[in-house]
Amino acid sequence: MLVDVNYWAVIVATLSTMLVGSIWYTPKVFGNYWMRVAKVDDSGERGAVGPILTTLVVSFISAWVLAIATQVAWTALGGNYLLMAITTGLMLWAGFTAARFITHDVFEGRPPGLTILNIGHEFVTVVVMALIIGVWPPAGTV
Repeated sequence: MLVDVNYWAVIVATLSTMLVGSIWYTPKVFGNYWMRVAKVDDSGERGAVGPILTTLVVSFISAWVLAIATQVAWTALGGNYLLMAITTGLMLWAGFTAARFITHDVFEGRPPGLTILNIGHEFVTVVVMALIIGVWPPAGTV
C-alpha cells in the first residue's frame, strides 16, 4: 500500500515546531520557569546549533509520521480530513508523547510542573502540525 504524503505540508509543519517552541520557551512565556526547574544553564557555552538541528530532524520525523498516520486513518475511515488529522494527532500525542514523558519524568524524579509544561508544549506543537497537515492534504485525496 502506497501512502500519499504532502511533503510541503510536512515541511511547513516541521518549521511550525520551531515557532511554537520559540514562543513557548521564551523567557516572557515559560522560558524562565523551564530553565530554573529543568536546571538549564543559559550561559551560552553549549551553543544552540546542535539542539536546533536535532529539533528540525525529529520534528520532520514527527510531522511525516503524523501525515502518514492521518492519511492511513482517513483512507480507512473517511470523513473530514482536517478532523481526522487533529484526532490522529491527539491520539498519538496522548498515547505516545504524553504517556512516555510522564513515565520518564516520574522515574527521573522531575517536578510535575516541568512534566506538565513539556507535555503542554508537545500538545500545542502536535495540534499546530495537525492543523497544517489537515488543511493541506495530499493532492487528489480529498
